[in-house]
Amino acid sequence: MIRDSLRLRLLAAAAVAIFAALGLAGAGMSWFYVRHIEQREADALIRDGKLLAGGLRLDPAGRPAADARPGDDRYGEAASGLYWQLTTSKGGVRSDSLWDQSLSTTPGAERERWRIRHAPGPFGKSLLMAERPITPEHASEPVLVQVATDDAYLHAARREFNREIALSLGLLWLFLLIAAHLQVSLGLRPLAAVRRQIGALRGDPAARLPAGHPREIAPLADAINALADAREADLGRARKRAGDLAHSLKTPLAALAAQSRRAREQGALEAADGLDRALAAMRATLEAELARTRAAAAREAGRSFAADIETLIENVIAVIERTELGERLIFEVDIPDDVAVPVAGEDLTELLGALVENAARHARHRVRIRGGMAAGESRLWIEDDGPGLGRESSQAVMARGARLDEAGPGHGLGLAIVGDLMQATGGAIALDRSGLGGLEACLTWPVGQLAPQPRAPGVVSWRTRR
Repeated sequence: MIRDSLRLRLLAAAAVAIFAALGLAGAGMSWFYVRHIEQREADALIRDGKLLAGGLRLDPAGRPAADARPGDDRYGEAASGLYWQLTTSKGGVRSDSLWDQSLSTTPGAERERWRIRHAPGPFGKSLLMAERPITPEHASEPVLVQVATDDAYLHAARREFNREIALSLGLLWLFLLIAAHLQVSLGLRPLAAVRRQIGALRGDPAARLPAGHPREIAPLADAINALADAREADLGRARKRAGDLAHSLKTPLAALAAQSRRAREQGALEAADGLDRALAAMRATLEAELARTRAAAAREAGRSFAADIETLIENVIAVIERTELGERLIFEVDIPDDVAVPVAGEDLTELLGALVENAARHARHRVRIRGGMAAGESRLWIEDDGPGLGRESSQAVMARGARLDEAGPGHGLGLAIVGDLMQATGGAIALDRSGLGGLEACLTWPVGQLAPQPRAPGVVSWRTRR
């Protein structure tokens, strides 16, 4: 999960780094705090030791004695936790708080300064001890002066300090984590803008990412724009190759059709029939491949809005009216101004051409084209008053998906092209019984997330002459 998200990666790295830094800071503060309170306690012990050393003397037997003693009452209470002791090779003297115990003596105490150390003490306690050998005036050997205190309260103070500092640093860690989240969000905001701009680029192949990105993102935006340029060029070449292929094969097919007519006129009916069947198969294969090429180009081109639906429909009807099928029909068009379909103009012309031609082939008198917008969907209906298809037949056709050419007579390759283009442009087609009595083809596209381009107001409803 973290591996798939740049935001989570940055936040996880920040959380670990901040936690490690605060952990080191907490350990350092704990060490400095303990060192500080130990130094303060050691200073107090050294003051008492200096007081003892100021009144230090040796009796005639060579045992030490202290004429000046610390005034803290705890030195007179047994096991109070505060002790002093004076020691020589001849004997020693100690505070009443030691009772029948004594402080441990170890060699190595320097004469120049006091030594501070932790040592095991009487009554099973651990001690913080200050010690120094001092030689009284006219004495032949030094006296080891030792002053000690229980260090249990030092450990308790350290534990209390660690609890408080851990709570404080934990709250600071959460605060810094929130700050890191805000920082990461601000840092990634330009990428969110690029994502939105790429969405617009996907909807319009001619769009490009604007300039003005931060220096770190500008190379990415330039690379995306270069890729979009290459994609647009490839799409243009693909469409041109498809058109060139269709035109290049028209002449050979027309020549073969002429040969078929000559053969039929000369009485070679069987040969002419075979040639006609081959020509029909070739035309069907050619149209199918061209339809796949157009569908692939439409899918790669994304979703751009046809600028003027009325004009496209009028052009399609104008062509069909000049045919034997269309000259006897009435065409009705009702397209509200707010209708916009997310299909490029040439792809929409391909869709309408196939469906209107199919409706004209089966209509008795009328063909109706209408549109509407509802629930974030754009819809176009093409209806005729011909025999149509039954509900069960329509459902069976749509259940077979891509093989719309199995719909029955007159619903062959043209509907197959429509199905491919609708799938490529993110739409759906449904066949049903028309209110005119014939077939109704309903084309639907979800457009709720795309802003339709404004269209110039035109003729909303019109009727052609018979």
